[in-house]
Amino acid sequence: MNSKSETDEASRGSEASSSNNESTPSDSKGHTEASLCAETSSNKTRDIMKRAAARQLIERYFYQLVDGCGNPNCDNQYCASSGEARNLTPNEAAAEAIKLFYKEARLCDTLPNKVPRTEVNSVCASGASTAGTTSNITMKNDLECQNDSASCSTSPFKPESSQQDGCQSPLRRNNGAPLTEERIYELCDECLQTKKPQVLIRALGEAFTQPAILARCFQRKLSDGHTGSEGKKKIDKESKAMCSSSDPDKDVDSVAGPGLDVASCRRAFQYLAKVPSEYYSSALVTALCTLGENLTIELQYKKMSLDDAVNCFVIAFEVPDLGCSDYLEIALPLLCISIERLPIKAQAKLARVWAQHCKESLRHILETLQQLITLRVISTNYVRHFTVQDDTTVTMATKVMKIVYYANMLAGVMEPSTLREEPVVITSQLDPLGDALDHLYPLSSLKNSKQIPYEDPLAIELDINVLDARKPYLPFEEFYNEPLSDTIEMDIDLANCKSEIDEIGHKFSFLKYPFILTAATKSLGLYYENRIRMYSERRVSLLHAVVGAASPMPFLRLKVRRSHIIDDALVELEMIAMERALDLKKQLVVEFEGEQGIDEGGVSKEFFQLVVEQIFNPDYGMFTQRQDEHTVWFNPTSFETEAQFTLIGIVLGLAIYNNIILAVNFPMVVYRKLMGKKGSFEDLADWNATLYNGLKDMLEYTENDLEEVYYQTFRICYTDVFGNNIFQDLKENGDNIFVTQDNKREFVDLYADFLLNKSVETQFKAFRRGFVMVTDESQLGTLFRPEEVETLVCGSKNFDFNELEKSTEYDGGYTSESQTIKDFWSIVHSLSLEDKRKLLQFTTGSDRVPVGGLSHLKLVIARNGPDCARLPTAHTCFNILLLPEYESKEKLQDRLMKAISYSKGFGII
Repeated sequence: MNSKSETDEASRGSEASSSNNESTPSDSKGHTEASLCAETSSNKTRDIMKRAAARQLIERYFYQLVDGCGNPNCDNQYCASSGEARNLTPNEAAAEAIKLFYKEARLCDTLPNKVPRTEVNSVCASGASTAGTTSNITMKNDLECQNDSASCSTSPFKPESSQQDGCQSPLRRNNGAPLTEERIYELCDECLQTKKPQVLIRALGEAFTQPAILARCFQRKLSDGHTGSEGKKKIDKESKAMCSSSDPDKDVDSVAGPGLDVASCRRAFQYLAKVPSEYYSSALVTALCTLGENLTIELQYKKMSLDDAVNCFVIAFEVPDLGCSDYLEIALPLLCISIERLPIKAQAKLARVWAQHCKESLRHILETLQQLITLRVISTNYVRHFTVQDDTTVTMATKVMKIVYYANMLAGVMEPSTLREEPVVITSQLDPLGDALDHLYPLSSLKNSKQIPYEDPLAIELDINVLDARKPYLPFEEFYNEPLSDTIEMDIDLANCKSEIDEIGHKFSFLKYPFILTAATKSLGLYYENRIRMYSERRVSLLHAVVGAASPMPFLRLKVRRSHIIDDALVELEMIAMERALDLKKQLVVEFEGEQGIDEGGVSKEFFQLVVEQIFNPDYGMFTQRQDEHTVWFNPTSFETEAQFTLIGIVLGLAIYNNIILAVNFPMVVYRKLMGKKGSFEDLADWNATLYNGLKDMLEYTENDLEEVYYQTFRICYTDVFGNNIFQDLKENGDNIFVTQDNKREFVDLYADFLLNKSVETQFKAFRRGFVMVTDESQLGTLFRPEEVETLVCGSKNFDFNELEKSTEYDGGYTSESQTIKDFWSIVHSLSLEDKRKLLQFTTGSDRVPVGGLSHLKLVIARNGPDCARLPTAHTCFNILLLPEYESKEKLQDRLMKAISYSKGFGII
């Protein structure tokens, strides 16, 4: 007993020695405030972490010298369990622990069941034969020792001594017992009845401040088969071990539970929500702050089981909304920092646990992280030397959101990863002068060394790809953060993305976390990247001319006749693709023969529009028009060569590369196939809705007479563009195999595979090859989902001219209050959708809405002289509308409608 009392006294002395950090509530509050400030002061954070880690390690050495690690075969000379260490008094053990810390001596791993020193005779109090009884007695003594409710609520986790409380406890004070659903019910009921939250606060604080205890909370109960005499003996043995140990942190490890019961945890917290949050919210936030700091230390020094850490994070994020700003500003950032310390395998496990057991909580977790990021972004004034990429709070929350993003996909409907298009191999186009110019201009070889696409390690560990996510649990759009997207300086983010990320630089790029960025922001990053490559090609071309290797060709120049635009364009592109495909990466410049327009972007827009109108015309024979869905599809019986489809793919790639929106109405399956995912049954929904619904009815039909009702074999019939019926066997001898309940799923899959893949395999492979020839070095595949690629190609479908009016600028004397401007917008808002498209075509060169909506279209209306008979004109390259100051609204409407209805061609004004 003497030895035990000395150990307790040393333990209290150790706790008192660290009172600067955790003995009083004011100190605890100051500590959490310092943690918040440390986000902008990394040196201060590092010092705090080091001191906390040192204190914790010294305590571990102390308990190792006094109690041992629990391994009877331990061979560590500095461990009491080995038998090699001499008996030490608590004061001697404390001094020796400090020496071992500086020596970086060996630390043993603790085992679930303790083997204490045989010399130390520690016995349990007779009234505490079980852990639950011990917990109740401790709670009772805690209540008796409280002076008043205020002191208890302000210092809920203070490890007070008996002398300080003014009362003597027959038991050694424990650091807390794991929480259970039943225990939460009892505590909440008691709190609601007595209106005194002290016991509840203390129980939550003891559990949430110590990862070792929290990891053992809400464990699954043993099955009925284990509750017999053997199970009872086992529980009694574990309880006895808990009582005989003098290390409260290790006591929790002694009961190895069968796993976390997430449902029980969620029910417990739902019941906790019945208690007014003002009773416990502040104390629980403080506990979560301490938990985040302790988990960071434990994971940094690898002193904690990863499974236990995952359990801690699952429980912590199940905590209901506390309605406390400190949670968002202090506690949640600390938890995000600690999650970032998890290795990839542990992050993958956390994602799987969230996906399998916490589906209902995913939206709450996501919304909480979004609130944190939004609050931080709108309340911080970022400058060039402190950008949002340097804000640890935002970046750490983004990393946690990535885990939620993958969990969201796993929780939804996933397709097999085997449905992949064959990769397109593009022969490397080496610059013959690359080696010679390397020492003069290093960028000359930049275009030749294709960068390996970035692959997220967590996605590799989970073996997951966004293309396989047919229907995520939450829509992908809910992961967008618009305030963050609008705040990002894309030039800085792209530079960080292209730089090597190391532990010294800590360069963060949101382009590696594209799920959080809107399509408009990512398209800007893609635009910058493509422009950099264009400038690189232009400089290299000039270097070629300097050394006399070739005439300067800094641009991809196409000269076409308006009357023969398809023939001229495809012939020139075919020659370029055959001779030097690298020229496709240059900036496109189009010239219409016989016209004076200089291409600064507007001429190219009209060129693409005219090409698309003709080449996707069903009369041309390469594509068919699907009237029901208003989409175009590859003609499986086309007489055109593969080279023609390759050139169409090049045109589509050039449009994306040159940031031009096209009026192309492909079904979504085309963009999925371009990204590398084969078409499947679900893709028939927007390809042919009637056929999809019919096949879906077949799959849902459960009666045994399916064969007689549908009378369908594995031979199908479809019609070509000439109206001829074509028969196709989906399996060998398919006409003799009837569709039954057993093989109907196989029939549906084979049917969809034939229509979407095999029937157009030749045409699509050539088309995709041309597309990849232009986009193979861009980040298109890593930044954008197929739905976003469609928006990138076709633009937004939201024609909100109110947004256009708000974003329009004025020049030449016009203002938003000018009468002509007011009349102009009054006329525009009254136009039909078709006339609005014509207005966009007239002013910008394209009738499509840019990615992100009309608010991203920077239209300028400039005064073009006083009232006159001239029609309005436009600089489509710069989105400038030249509008005379007409004397009346009727005259303005007449001139404007004539201009947008009969405009075609370019000239010099």
